[in-house]
Amino acid sequence: MLQLLLVLAAIVPLLLPAQALGADGRPSLDRMIGSMIMCGFRGAELAPDDPVRRLLKEGRLGHVILFDRDMAAGGSRNVVSKAQLRRLTDDLRAVAARPLLIAVDQEGGRVARLLPRHGFAPIPSAKAMGQDTPAATERLALGLGRELREAGINLDFAPVVDIDAAKAPRVSLVASQERCFGRDPELASRHALAFGAGLAKAGIVPCLKHFPGLGCASGDTHLGRTDITACFDRPRDLLPYRMAAAQGWPGMVMVSHADCASLDPDRPASLSRAVVEGLLRGQIGWQGVVVSDDLQMRAVADHYALEEAVRLAVDAGVDILLFGNNLHWDPDMAERAFTALRRLVDSGAVPQARIEASWLRIQNLLNRLERAGQAGL
Repeated sequence: MLQLLLVLAAIVPLLLPAQALGADGRPSLDRMIGSMIMCGFRGAELAPDDPVRRLLKEGRLGHVILFDRDMAAGGSRNVVSKAQLRRLTDDLRAVAARPLLIAVDQEGGRVARLLPRHGFAPIPSAKAMGQDTPAATERLALGLGRELREAGINLDFAPVVDIDAAKAPRVSLVASQERCFGRDPELASRHALAFGAGLAKAGIVPCLKHFPGLGCASGDTHLGRTDITACFDRPRDLLPYRMAAAQGWPGMVMVSHADCASLDPDRPASLSRAVVEGLLRGQIGWQGVVVSDDLQMRAVADHYALEEAVRLAVDAGVDILLFGNNLHWDPDMAERAFTALRRLVDSGAVPQARIEASWLRIQNLLNRLERAGQAGL
């Protein structure tokens, strides 16, 4: 593994634009750290004095996530129309020091940021798609992917691959919102992988979520701790991830904030080395990018200070730290996240080699987009 990292470290800088490199021909530490930060921001356009503009230019913010609604203030946020959205994504790319991921949650059904009122086609829920064939699901995702591409978006935080496993009187939150493809683990997995394949054919990075599985969870990690210990079923809940890793999943994996004592008695999945490095990478064999669920969700934010959450997530093996900056608005969120991680590296709490490992995985993903002509859209 070390030899592979050394080879990639020598090759990957040759594939990067010159402005992303330091004086020695390698990316600066700041830019490698920045590549691990994804954050949301306010506005249908990027104001000249918006700190996001500066951070993207400096490489201290690697990626952004867009929302249609502002949860903290109410009203619209980043999406008004197709034309406006394309102007915004073009502007984001123009100011960024490096290729970046521009993400949305566009699952279909109730979880969709790009709506018919914005000019986008409606997408059925995962539950509805699961009642048709995987081939039909792939066609729907291909059409969705083409719309995302036209809007300048290259990452969709979908599909949900949680297996609906709740039984009355326990109610699964994701299943009640029709975000699961079904109860049959193999068929639901086939639908999810087909959804990902459709997005990938359109040049969009898909993302399996929410590892290790929220199909039986009655709680909501947005609101607080959610314990799946009593209902987590390893063969059932992990099957889609095993299938994805075996088939060469073209995207990334999102790890949830769920608690599961049989996997880690002390920490939620997103902050657990046993879950990310031990289970997802070690046992299942996933070697691509891992992104956290929103670290401002109360399951994490109510129990861990920012720097501690960042340290634990990075130590766990998370590559991209997601801060939606929508549940709670902080105009300095991206800067604070970057500063926290930089301070951890400077203090030795996070080894620089750990940052380089994540940067290599992220860059490999971006290089695949570049070869497909999609990173610059």
